[in-house]
Amino acid sequence: MASPSEKLAESLALLHELQQRGHIAIQAGDLSRVHRERLLSNGFLEDVIKGWYIPSRPDIAAGESTTWYASYWYFCAEYLMARFDDEWCLSPEQSLLLHTGNWTVPQQLLIHAKNANNKVTQLPHNTSLFDVRYKLPSSDNIVIVNELRLYSIAAGLVACSAKFYRQYPVDAYAVFSMIKDPSEVLGILLDGGHSVIAGRVAGGLRYVGKNKMADDIVKTMKAVGYDVREVDPFLKEMPIIIVPAAQSPAVTRMQMTWQQMRETILTNLPTAAKKIKNTASYLKQVDAVYSNDAYHSLSIEGYRVSPELIERVRLGQWDPENIASDLNNKNALAARGYWQAFQAVTESISVVLEHKHPANIAAKAHGDWYRELFGPSVIAGILKPSDLAGYRRHPVYIRHSMHVPPNYELVPELISAFFSLLDNEDNGWVRVVLGHFFFVYIHPYMDGNGRMGRFLMNVMLAAANYPWMIIPVEMRADYMGSLESASVTSNIEPFNALLKSLLQDH
Repeated sequence: MASPSEKLAESLALLHELQQRGHIAIQAGDLSRVHRERLLSNGFLEDVIKGWYIPSRPDIAAGESTTWYASYWYFCAEYLMARFDDEWCLSPEQSLLLHTGNWTVPQQLLIHAKNANNKVTQLPHNTSLFDVRYKLPSSDNIVIVNELRLYSIAAGLVACSAKFYRQYPVDAYAVFSMIKDPSEVLGILLDGGHSVIAGRVAGGLRYVGKNKMADDIVKTMKAVGYDVREVDPFLKEMPIIIVPAAQSPAVTRMQMTWQQMRETILTNLPTAAKKIKNTASYLKQVDAVYSNDAYHSLSIEGYRVSPELIERVRLGQWDPENIASDLNNKNALAARGYWQAFQAVTESISVVLEHKHPANIAAKAHGDWYRELFGPSVIAGILKPSDLAGYRRHPVYIRHSMHVPPNYELVPELISAFFSLLDNEDNGWVRVVLGHFFFVYIHPYMDGNGRMGRFLMNVMLAAANYPWMIIPVEMRADYMGSLESASVTSNIEPFNALLKSLLQDH
């Protein structure tokens, strides 16, 4: 008779086979009841809705949202195909968001489908699907992205509501920047007789500097008898940037969001700091806070570190060659890596204080900080040497977050644009707040992004003559919540207020 472990291994082999075939959404019929129940009870499957499951991990606590958010778009694609075959499409508004690279998980996903029931399907963690019976765009105006059926950019612009531009102005700006030729939209406008929408589209194109395209749309519509009145769809003043033809919409979105967020931050600045006159004295103060900073920064990331462990590392008493517990202890490795990275960051601060080019110095040095942070884990054999090669080469998800970091293929371009924004920013406090936020928003590394973001924040603080800032682990919920608010709704005020309060309490 097979042992319980052998039975579980058999069930896992079947689940692995389904995953190898590309299934993220597991239907009840894909596995027998015995295998389903075995996998569910051992934490390898998670319920979504009746008859549907997603793979999970037993080391993730029950009720945690990470697995669901990481699986969300894959599940929706498979579920909707099973339910509607190919007679469905995401709403034009949601389609446009995804075209710009905005993969934030929505609270409710609106589906247009030929045979929809006009009802809400409740999903985990207060998310839902709402399918509505709606005439779909023609097949040549539907594009498939990651197995999701989307309105094309042109069809989405024609079909979306006027409210989209006010609700998602940054994404709308990015969409208009993606239009290469007016003919992409004109055919749909002419065939549908959409004179009002033509005025809105022309106004949007003109706003992003595409005046000839705007003129072509208005003139062509009028040439066949339509009365077109051009309007500004944004109905609000927005920053205008010059978008290079080869620039990705993800970079455009980041540039626009930076400009909007900085305006919010500038209305709530802390008191300006006095110029740092003595570099050695400042660095001595930084060194003095190391133990406290390491404890809180590592604890925020879930490591169980004690002041005694941190002090042992600082004194050089961490000895993986002769102490087995040091070699295998993840917490000790994290503490050692943090100490090494802290020294590298301190060296960067000394250069910043002498030369005052914080963005350029951080751009050159942040790879060194990362290598120091995870070097001990490579030496111990927990990580591969190639893990220190540079930016991530795989998708990554943030625990508990509805924000999905950009595709790894975009990371080099986004990081380059990020440091350019940081370098061009003339307000020191804006560099502090947005330097931290956008670094963790991009999430360029497979791990350590939070620690790296806080290191970067402190380099920017030094450049602005402020002291080193520690974010207490006791404020983790407020800290993570404010980052989530900025990532998902572009509301930077809670994060700005949190950092400002910590600075004033110093």
